[in-house]
Amino acid sequence: MQNDNDNLPVEPRKPLSPAAQRALAEAEERRKAQPPLNLPEELGGRGGAEPARFGDWEINGRAIDF
Repeated sequence: MQNDNDNLPVEPRKPLSPAAQRALAEAEERRKAQPPLNLPEELGGRGGAEPARFGDWEINGRAIDF
């Protein structure tokens, strides 16, 4: 499935300010310092791609919701 933005030309990004670079570095350090989440495996879940992230709100042609 293609998005509407797939055919748009990619514009180069402007360089980040020093404050933005510091913020990104601090966020990366916080992520590294956090212990990994040990969540239990989901039982009876829907399987496949995460619908909230990929917009797949149907299974076998039927619309689903939470």
